[in-house]
Amino acid sequence: MLMRTDPFRELDRLTQQLMGTSGTWSRPSPMPMDAYREGDEYVIALDLPGVSTDAIDIDVERNMLTVKAERRPVTKGDTVQMELSERPLGVFSRQLMLADTLDTEHIKADYDAGVLTLRIPIAERAKPRKIAIGQDSTQKQISG
Repeated sequence: MLMRTDPFRELDRLTQQLMGTSGTWSRPSPMPMDAYREGDEYVIALDLPGVSTDAIDIDVERNMLTVKAERRPVTKGDTVQMELSERPLGVFSRQLMLADTLDTEHIKADYDAGVLTLRIPIAERAKPRKIAIGQDSTQKQISG
């Protein structure tokens, strides 16, 4: 149902983790995800802990699904001295090429406990169906 569009994305993600760099709008960090089929829906779950819903942007253009999010720093008072900061900040993005068998007009999005879940219905034309075998109306009845 999905096609990978960037074979080097995983390598970029590992490099960013090792170097400790954050994503920017021009070069966003990837976000971890799971994708699976559940009944008549295709489900995509993206990890976005600490991101508020107003900082998440979901777009579909033709069959290209784009999810962008920004984790912003939490405002701290003047008396706070940061001892450790391991949670990545910045911009995160994921682009997925969706198959023609998915109904992109009826995507549902939910955000709970730091996980963005997209549910995309399987298009009616892609669902398996039985084909009835009928008699051809042009056949003649042969009597013996």
